[in-house]
Amino acid sequence: MIEISKDKSKLQLDVIHGFLTETYWAKGRTIEEVETSIKHCLCFGVYLDEKQIGFARVATDYVVFAYIMDVFILPEYRGKGYSKKLMNVVINDEELQNCKVWMLKTADAHGLYKQFGFTELKHSEKVMERLLI
Repeated sequence: MIEISKDKSKLQLDVIHGFLTETYWAKGRTIEEVETSIKHCLCFGVYLDEKQIGFARVATDYVVFAYIMDVFILPEYRGKGYSKKLMNVVINDEELQNCKVWMLKTADAHGLYKQFGFTELKHSEKVMERLLI
């Protein structure tokens, strides 16, 4: 049975770091950076038989803005609907229900996020970014 929990004490840092450091969006992120990012965000771990198989984190002020990041299901567990269950839990979390603006970035999972109401930027001319990469 799959479990999705916000209990940070259950997070398996080695699993999270091991996956993230190989992704296009977090390649080379140190374990210390992963730990710091977890400390400062609302996090969701996905577990199957006590083993962590997925993760998502949300940077938020709990009132106006929620930014979803580092969403993943380990490759060997994909295709079973776990990412949809994770996203459903994230966007329906009671702590985030006041947030009016939700954002995320993706290069390859548009289909997943569109199912949860995410769209292309309506007013991209109003959005700016500062990249230090």
